[in-house]
Amino acid sequence: MNIDFGGGDEIRFERTGSAGIVTLTRPKALNAVTHKMVGALSRALDAWQVDRDVALVVVKAEGRAFSAGGDILHIYEAGRAGSPPVDFFADEYRLNAQIARFPKPYVSLIDGIVMGGGVGISFHGSHRVLTENAQFAMPEVGIGFFPDVGGSHLLPDLGGYFGMYLALTGNRIRYGDALWSGLATHTIAADGQAGLLERLCETGEPEAVLRGFFHPAKRETDRETLEAIAGYFSRQTLAEIIESLVADTGEFAAKTLATIQSRSPTSLAVTFRQIRAGLTMSMDDCMRMEFRILNRMLAGRDFYEGIRAVIVDKGSTPVWQPARLAEVDPAEIDRYFQTLGERELAL
Repeated sequence: MNIDFGGGDEIRFERTGSAGIVTLTRPKALNAVTHKMVGALSRALDAWQVDRDVALVVVKAEGRAFSAGGDILHIYEAGRAGSPPVDFFADEYRLNAQIARFPKPYVSLIDGIVMGGGVGISFHGSHRVLTENAQFAMPEVGIGFFPDVGGSHLLPDLGGYFGMYLALTGNRIRYGDALWSGLATHTIAADGQAGLLERLCETGEPEAVLRGFFHPAKRETDRETLEAIAGYFSRQTLAEIIESLVADTGEFAAKTLATIQSRSPTSLAVTFRQIRAGLTMSMDDCMRMEFRILNRMLAGRDFYEGIRAVIVDKGSTPVWQPARLAEVDPAEIDRYFQTLGERELAL
C-alpha cells in the first residue's frame, strides 16, 4: 500500500506487513537528497512513530547508489544568486536528529555509494546494513565544506580514530571497514536483500532476521595501517597530525598527507575542531553546532569554489583561500562555532 507524504516522484512510501518502507527514487541523480525528500521523510516518521501497525522502518534506494549526498548543484546556484538554502539545511538537520531519536527500529539497507546527505538519512538509525557493493564516504573537505548531517556525532565514536581519518581525508571505505569500525551494524550479501526485506515485513523483528542474513565481511584495511591511522589521527592538534604524517617516510603516510594537503585548509581546521568537540556532545547539540558552521560556510568562499572545481568545471583544481594550513587564522575558525543568537537551530 503506497502512502503519499508529499515526496512526489523523488521518494516513495509503502506499508507492507509490519514495515513502513521508504525508497529513494532519484536513481539518475544518484538519489541526491532534496528539500522535498527531507520534508516527506520527516512527515512519514511522525506518522509511523505513533502507528501501532508499523513495527519498524526500512530505508532503501533504487539504482546503483543509495545516495551520493545532497543536491549540491542547487545549493551552489542558490548561494551564487545570493539566497543560500539555509532552510533546506535546517530541515535536513532536524530530520537527522529526528532519525537519531526515532523510537522504533530504523533499518537502512545500503547497496551502493552512500555519502554526505545520504549518510544523514541512514546512519543515525538503529540498524545500518551494508552489502559488498556499498561504499561510504564523507568527502566534504574536498569541496570546501565539512562533514555535516550529524558527522560530528557519528565519526568521533569510531574506534582507533578512524572517524577523524575519514573526516580529514574524505576517503571512501567498503563494507568490511564499515563493519569493523562500527559504522555498519550488519553486513549482508547483495543477493539477500529481497529475502531480507520480505522477512522484515513478515516479522517486524530486525534483530532475529538480520542474524539469519548476516554475511561477515572481512576488514579491508590491514592491522598495521589501522595502527598507523590511530597513531597519526589521535594527535591533539591538526598541526601535530600533519607533522606525524610528514615524519613518516612510508607510502601510506605520504599518500594520506597528499590527500589532506589537497583539501580546503579552512575546512580541515573546522572539521578537526568539530570532530573533537562532537565526542562529548549529544546528537541535538551536534546539530546545533553544525548549523552554526553551515551558516558561516554558506557565507564564505571555499564551499562555492570547491563545488565549482569538482562539479561545475569537472576535474579542475580548486583554488583555496587561504591556500595553506599555516595561513589559517585561529580566530577566524573560532567564528564558525559562535552562536547564531536568534537564528540558532530549533529542534
